[in-house]
Amino acid sequence: MEQVGLNHCFGGQQLRFRHQAESLDCAMHFSVYLPPQAERGPVPVLYWLSGLTCTDENFVNKAGAQRYAAEHGIAVVAPDTSPRGEGVADDPEEAWDFGLGAGFYLNATREPYAHHYQMYDYISTELPALITKQLPVDTERAAISGHSMGGHGALCIALKNPGQYRSVSAFAPIVAPSQVPWGHKAFSNYLGNDQATWQQWDSCALIRAGAAQVPMLIDQGDADDFLTEQLRPELLQQACEESGYQARIRMQSGYDHSYFFIASFIGGHIAFHAAAMEQ
Repeated sequence: MEQVGLNHCFGGQQLRFRHQAESLDCAMHFSVYLPPQAERGPVPVLYWLSGLTCTDENFVNKAGAQRYAAEHGIAVVAPDTSPRGEGVADDPEEAWDFGLGAGFYLNATREPYAHHYQMYDYISTELPALITKQLPVDTERAAISGHSMGGHGALCIALKNPGQYRSVSAFAPIVAPSQVPWGHKAFSNYLGNDQATWQQWDSCALIRAGAAQVPMLIDQGDADDFLTEQLRPELLQQACEESGYQARIRMQSGYDHSYFFIASFIGGHIAFHAAAMEQ
């Protein structure tokens, strides 16, 4: 694990690392904010999963999360959104919504993507094991959050790993990828055309299948250009109501899909996770 960046921020440190990821068979970058409380011992950790086209740096540069992470004494770990490098398969048409920058936080089973695109294993297993050994974080007190494609990833990973995360939140998540164009494209290429396998990576399907309860907070802007075609929060609301699953889903008037939206509500999300970590 090689440190490649350091900035002081709100009494803590904004760090960036590079390492060789075994699950992805490539070099990966990830960013970590360590609050000032980390100088005294391990602190809880919030994983942040970014959306389509992003890297590990978008959130740390635009969301303003460090101020709130410092107040609550929480580390924030932001991984990249896909495997990278020479030999990593991309969208043959070089589109922005699939391939590099669009790993969808699943384990691909279809070639040529299966070799590198094992983002689920990387986020849920390899990265926590790495930072536990190398950084002053307490991965027993963990939460996960994300935006758009990353919101999909955060919800799925939390639902598939009961007990690993104290809470989960999302901004404008793709809640039902098996039912929207972004998901159709990604799943057919990463997983193949058997739609039964898609349900393993669909938050609505996981909730209907009886996923264990985890504290859940979701914010969605009603001025989001992707709301009706790609995001469809009403499908998650329906799945939760039919299954008796408790989730706080808020529609925020006038907000779009941008980091201005995330920056407006990230403080509340971090406070939500901090409260869950204290339980």
